[in-house]
Amino acid sequence: MLGTIRAFWNDQRGIAMILVAIMLPVLVGFALLAIDMSRAYGLHNDLQKGVDALALATAAELDGRSDSITRANLAKTTLLTEQKTKFSTAGDHTLALSDVTVTYLTGIPASDDTRLSAAGVDSNGVNWASTDPKVVSFSLVTVNASGLTDGAGAFATIFPASFIGSNDTMDIRPQAVAGFVQSICETVPVFMCNPFETSDTSTSKTIQQAFASGETYSREFRILKVDSNPGPGNFGLIDNSLSSLRDAIAMGTSGTCYNRNALTTKTGVTLGQVNTGLNTRFDLYSGSLNKNNKDWNYRPASNVRKGQKTGCSKYDPVTDGTALPLPPGNNYVDTKGMSDKIANTTFWSTYWTVNHGGTYPSVPSATNPTGSKTAPASRYDVYNYEISHGLVGDKSKAPTKETGVPACFKGTTPTADPDRRRLNMAIVNCIANKAKINGHIQLKPDGYASVFVNAPVQKQDNTKDPEDPSAGEKPISLEIVDVDGGFANNTLVDKAFRNEAQLYR
Repeated sequence: MLGTIRAFWNDQRGIAMILVAIMLPVLVGFALLAIDMSRAYGLHNDLQKGVDALALATAAELDGRSDSITRANLAKTTLLTEQKTKFSTAGDHTLALSDVTVTYLTGIPASDDTRLSAAGVDSNGVNWASTDPKVVSFSLVTVNASGLTDGAGAFATIFPASFIGSNDTMDIRPQAVAGFVQSICETVPVFMCNPFETSDTSTSKTIQQAFASGETYSREFRILKVDSNPGPGNFGLIDNSLSSLRDAIAMGTSGTCYNRNALTTKTGVTLGQVNTGLNTRFDLYSGSLNKNNKDWNYRPASNVRKGQKTGCSKYDPVTDGTALPLPPGNNYVDTKGMSDKIANTTFWSTYWTVNHGGTYPSVPSATNPTGSKTAPASRYDVYNYEISHGLVGDKSKAPTKETGVPACFKGTTPTADPDRRRLNMAIVNCIANKAKINGHIQLKPDGYASVFVNAPVQKQDNTKDPEDPSAGEKPISLEIVDVDGGFANNTLVDKAFRNEAQLYR
């Protein structure tokens, strides 16, 4: 009996089965955990793609306008309603409004290690959230902790965690932050002081408000280089990547794309560069620019009528009334930098008789932002009418006999589109930004405008070379044709702005 017991005790046959029986639950548990982790990773990855797309879609609408949050919420609803991707362990749950929290932020922490809650409060206690549509530029999207077995973000585990006192579900809560970036590329490195800004905020208007109400239409604006007391009627310069400011203005591009919300002012530039660069658009090539009169980048407009008899190097208009540029405005106010609007069609009678003969044909006000076509035509409308009706070649009165056809440019014949007498420039609230104007400091523009240049820039002492800095400049005369924003004619936005939404987290 004792031998039998000893033999049984020493018998090791079948020991593997015992070990397997003991370890099987552990092995199965690890296998289930591995499967759960794989499923969790897959669900997290799919959800992350979903919230990334939602963050980008909502951030793309945060352009600083008064309806930006409304449009962002509409984009959120539209995307969540129309998307068909299933997010759940059972494969039957699409993301719904109740599954996510979207919070709009004015900024984000500098470090990615600083966590953000779904409400937009970071781990340091700073609240980045805002409901002001004009200041938010980031969209924070977080998947909610739903607690539903098959809901989005709620993950039902195969591993029976309840046996060890835990939960059989876990919440997967991916998060994404996207921001709105707007740049303008096709612009000259020049800013114009907002002519509708006042020191009283109750009466001050943005350039977009003034444009939408028709207050800019047909007015002549005159701008001189900003001085120690900047305000309406002044312009200034912006940093650009080209070596020559003159070339930047002549070609119509700054050589770089500017951030819509951050411009750096430039100082120490001779204004002769502004003069000579701008005047190439009128078929005038001063000094060293003579060698560029065959270069397409320096081509003039297709209509360069300017009230000048001859000459290819400087603006020297005739004074005998036998040729006329587009006429200046009436009742010009220096402190505002602008004239009255054109009151009636008789404003154009002399100009038309001198340059075209006959009676003024009542040109329609085609670019009036209010939509009214009964107002007297602006200078830009008359200029376009001359082009579209084949009147550019008409001769003015003898002996000047000027036409609007370029004669000094020796390259390929210029085209009407793109219009070389239009250029894009920033509009800055110079009164509010007085301390930043004359320094190399970043500032936020009020907006952007597409302006039409009425006439070349003339020197105060017109006997000197146009590039001679000892002769002061006369103002740049222009009309505002379009602006950025929701009430614009959209000719500027379509061609100049680059709107981008990008992921930051």
